Amino acid sequence: MKKQNFKRAAALTLAGLMAASALAGCGGTSSSGGSTGGDATKGKVYYLNFKPEQDKAWQDLAAKYTEETGIEVVVKTAAEGTYESTLTAEMDKSEAPTLFQVNGPVGLANWKDYCADLSGSELYKQLTTKDYALTEGDAVYGIAYVIESYGIIYNKTILQKYCDSDFATVKSIDEINSFDKLKTVAEEIQANKDALGVKGAFTSAGMDSSSDWRFKTHLANLPIYFEYQDEGITSTDAIKGTYLDNYKNIFDLYINNSTCDPTVLSSKTGTDAETEFTTGEAVFFQNGSWEYSIITEAGLTDDDIGMLPIYIGVGDEANQGLCTGSENYWCVNNQASADDQAATLEFLNWCVTSETGTTALSDDMGFVIPFKNAKEATNKFVQIDKELTEAGKTPVSWNFTTMPSENWKNGVGTALTQYAAGTGSWDDVVKAFVDGWKTEYAANNG
Repeated sequence: MKKQNFKRAAALTLAGLMAASALAGCGGTSSSGGSTGGDATKGKVYYLNFKPEQDKAWQDLAAKYTEETGIEVVVKTAAEGTYESTLTAEMDKSEAPTLFQVNGPVGLANWKDYCADLSGSELYKQLTTKDYALTEGDAVYGIAYVIESYGIIYNKTILQKYCDSDFATVKSIDEINSFDKLKTVAEEIQANKDALGVKGAFTSAGMDSSSDWRFKTHLANLPIYFEYQDEGITSTDAIKGTYLDNYKNIFDLYINNSTCDPTVLSSKTGTDAETEFTTGEAVFFQNGSWEYSIITEAGLTDDDIGMLPIYIGVGDEANQGLCTGSENYWCVNNQASADDQAATLEFLNWCVTSETGTTALSDDMGFVIPFKNAKEATNKFVQIDKELTEAGKTPVSWNFTTMPSENWKNGVGTALTQYAAGTGSWDDVVKAFVDGWKTEYAANNG
């Protein structure tokens, strides 16, 4: 189904659901509280999962739910960097996802006509704060299901070996609390990589689709965050680029003190970076709490790892925390049958309230979930975020949900790749960042 037909199709579907609800009368709500007029026991669930690293855990949890309830739950996971295109293709099918996700207000703008109103659902009632919902007026179109943190993951053993060495200027990991300190450490590690037994200070800053989001989105969040702080805003139609020199400095630090030459980054993948880190070829790895299970399954323990904030030389760095927030919002497809919508809401409620569900989300997936029955996460990176916050450090909020479009991110990513390869200049990155923002914002908010 083409996107220009969304509103008409959604309206027809909504009319059908309202009619079904009217026929059902007072008994026409699912036990999850969603006013779908459906019967959860007669429906099925199809979840298009955004997170490849959690695929196995979702498959296992779906199987347990089916075994317990008899309700079919199918989980399909989009490949890294392909979620939007996969979702578009799947929504054109007769058996479309009943459950999908958007990354925030920008993503919701593309898919709102497919999103059921969740304001009457038990899932919404289970939220610890309504701040974790995407709303318009009284309608609730998306509900955040995980709060995550990212920063610079480090190998504690190798980093301590550096601190203990004769050539180290920085003698304690705790001293690394600014961009200048991070730069000193990274450059000294790179200069003495043979003595430390590594290939580089940082893992490869891969710019293929499985990895480029770390830099065109997550790293790009930092200059946006600090500009928003200066301006006292939470979004803008025209970014100034106040801190793009700082963005350049941290990106340069990554690519010039790495396991590989910058010219080959276009072919480097997320898996390459993971392998370089888990095998001890690199000390630092920009990534997030979602990497915990991959890192520990590869053999590293909690004693082997830590996470630093991403310092770019702006603000009160000594009191800066990790980047923490969410870009993961569940949405229920309002074009699915009433029974399938009811079954989907029932499944989600079970995920966030049952012992089996909350244990899987916490222990197997490493999620911090914003629901009342959440379990304490065993994820080391989540614990670090909690410790830093409790110590008075200020988390860097996620602002990439305000980025104007996926095209904007791709433009920045292309410019970064060409800059690293030496075929483009930093001015091209600035142009993609600033001019591209204004163009894409206007195109998507006209």
